[in-house]
Amino acid sequence: MDPSPSDSTYPVYWVTPRHLAGDDGALAERIGDTLVGLGWRMWPSSRNTLLYVSEDGLCGAEWILASNPFQLGGMPVAWQLSARAHDGSAMTEWNAYFTCGVPYEALADLLIAIDAPTMPGTGFAGPETVLKALGTQGWFRDVDRPRTTAMDPGFCASVSLELLPPLVLDADPRPDLVGWQAWAESSPGAPYLWCSTFSASVPHDLVAAFASSLASPVPVPRRTLPESVEGRLTVVRRS
Repeated sequence: MDPSPSDSTYPVYWVTPRHLAGDDGALAERIGDTLVGLGWRMWPSSRNTLLYVSEDGLCGAEWILASNPFQLGGMPVAWQLSARAHDGSAMTEWNAYFTCGVPYEALADLLIAIDAPTMPGTGFAGPETVLKALGTQGWFRDVDRPRTTAMDPGFCASVSLELLPPLVLDADPRPDLVGWQAWAESSPGAPYLWCSTFSASVPHDLVAAFASSLASPVPVPRRTLPESVEGRLTVVRRS
């Protein structure tokens, strides 16, 4: 994906690591383009949101930033993904939430995995699938929590199986559920750059698709770079 039109006066920086690259201020547009390319239908809602629905009607993605949504890590949720198990179900099986700042490549790869013919909810992968996906990309497991948590080599991002925060919806009504959470910060203790949360019933193989893309060493194009990560981003080339 090359965001540089021929008439642009702004340079494009190809940077790594991906989890610190930000969303270039274009998270709504990039993910909207991905969904349209997958054949999802879109219409605006009465809540000033943009709702996308998959061709089979089982999956949804909604840009909800303008509707004053709840927050993750002190940041408002921007995208909410959801899925139903079958046509006759009125209740969503699971939900996933993402704030602005999340690298749009990782969210796009998750949506491509959701749209795949295998359909979310049918996989039987366990939590180890997520951790292995991160380990393959060079992330390491937390010494104290090796079965639930992995971190990037720079200690700026983490993917962890945690108790779900309030307002996260899932078809499983039991209390004290755990789900995958991912986040990044410019340095330990600094404000979050972005956050995401997956409800308890999100298939682990879908979370693994997101995690693998998030940790990918392949450089990504950005016109604007987050100021807070200066010195931690590597500019591979400029065009």
